[in-house]
Amino acid sequence: MINFKSVDATAIPKLMAIEAACHSHPWTLNTMSSCIGGRYFNLAAFNGDTMVGFYIGEKAGPDFTLMDICVAPSEQGKGIAKQLLNQFIEYGEQQNAENLFLEVRESNTPAIKLYENAGFIEMSVRKNYYPSDNPAKNGFEDAILMGMALGLNFQ
Repeated sequence: MINFKSVDATAIPKLMAIEAACHSHPWTLNTMSSCIGGRYFNLAAFNGDTMVGFYIGEKAGPDFTLMDICVAPSEQGKGIAKQLLNQFIEYGEQQNAENLFLEVRESNTPAIKLYENAGFIEMSVRKNYYPSDNPAKNGFEDAILMGMALGLNFQ
């Protein structure tokens, strides 16, 4: 059974191990360290005592941004990313966030589908945002900016 809890700086080595396993261009140790505490919040997924995934979010005024979400490759396809994303959305609702935002590589179609199924919509494209090893992309690929409005309470 997967359980969830927030982690502190002592978990950075575990976060970095999952980060490195998931991304072609992972965050640096300095970036990860700077995103623990302060205006940042997180939730890690555990199978027993083993961390299998996490997300990191940022509070910026009334808006929250999903900065990073990763699930260990051996645990992908089991719905953990969906659970983490749902927890991020629920936290935003509990904290009265007005909007949720995220960016995703244009080539990451499984993640885009996950976000769309959760209710995020494409808002914009950031050209040449992410580094890419794809020779057809000339070293960069676009980021799709997605968002979700919370608490509109239309009558």
